[in-house]
Amino acid sequence: MARMTSIRELPERARRPGRAAALVVRELGIMLVAVLAYFAIRGLTEGARADALVNAARVVDIERALGIHVEEDLQDLILQSHALITLANWVYIWGHWPFIAVVAAWLVLVHPGEYRVLRNAFLVSGSAGLVVFALFPVAPPRLYDGTFVDTVTEYSRAYRVLQPPALVNQYAALPSFHFGWNLLIGLGIVRCAPWRWLKAVGIVAPAAMGLATILTANHYLLDLVVGAAMALAALYAVELARGRRFAPWQLGVWLQPAERVEPDAA
Repeated sequence: MARMTSIRELPERARRPGRAAALVVRELGIMLVAVLAYFAIRGLTEGARADALVNAARVVDIERALGIHVEEDLQDLILQSHALITLANWVYIWGHWPFIAVVAAWLVLVHPGEYRVLRNAFLVSGSAGLVVFALFPVAPPRLYDGTFVDTVTEYSRAYRVLQPPALVNQYAALPSFHFGWNLLIGLGIVRCAPWRWLKAVGIVAPAAMGLATILTANHYLLDLVVGAAMALAALYAVELARGRRFAPWQLGVWLQPAERVEPDAA
């Protein structure tokens, strides 16, 4: 049975309120700068509309060939319910950066080694994603197919505050880091959470985000697959760089917490 982490097991720096606050601010500040840089560059590399529409058609063709082009059918299930639309929007908006920030703050204090692994996986996958966005722009369903409803724009304003349009490339549907990065943070919860119900949150949260990206017409299912693959590949590369070698299909090893290190360690 998992046991709760006691205050004595926290890194010495994190046991002192002032230093703990400084530690969280420092680490989240690093992440914030990286995120802002990511969105700034992403905005500058916005793809041409014509290319984005052509590539979206290619994504749809691939999905149809695989028998997984189900986005419109899934969105139709919620369009008659304002409550379900609102729920999908809330998950998409508040279940991404706000959720990631809260979990990251917890990891900084209690599992700094795991935080550093995930932070680096974010940076590696984000850097690779920028290349894809620039070379292969893809329009999301809401911009490619007029039968979809842009639920976030039509029913919510909060998202435009959290993610200003000037910093967003609207043709960066593939890969979906809304899903890929939530998958990483969910994996961090499963690895480190002391309670089973909290581990369950680490499983449910990415799944809910993946479904919300489709229900809000922001991503295709294939976007989620590519986003997850890039995020996990980045995590695996970071683990290898730390000397942790294992086969990618060894699920048990993926779920083991990274080696704990002090916050000031590399």
